[in-house]
Amino acid sequence: MEVVLAALVGILFSISIYLLISTYIIRMLLGVVLLGTSVNLSVFVAGRIGPIAPPLIPNHLEVPPQAIANPLPQALILTAIVISFSFFVFLLVLTYRAYQDLETDDTNDMRVAEPENEGLPPLGY
Repeated sequence: MEVVLAALVGILFSISIYLLISTYIIRMLLGVVLLGTSVNLSVFVAGRIGPIAPPLIPNHLEVPPQAIANPLPQALILTAIVISFSFFVFLLVLTYRAYQDLETDDTNDMRVAEPENEGLPPLGY
């Protein structure tokens, strides 16, 4: 199962990098979402998957009697999901505002500060 999930992480990373090098902002936004998902899945796979006992220690023992699951990767992933969702919403609003102002989602057409027909800016004074 871990090998399949590791292959899935690799596929998600490659798809997200492909989407991030696009010139359209919507594709870049989807690439950021897939990148966050693949990072979360890789942390989840690194934290072991399988039928492991919950991290509870009985009162009469000082150490757990068998191997227990590590709750830290799960807590990190839950926190990362919340942060990545808020980052996604921020980028979505930013993309929408840029589309409203510039009427395009192509980054090559968004060069308002660098018009193509006016040549280079002054390089020195």
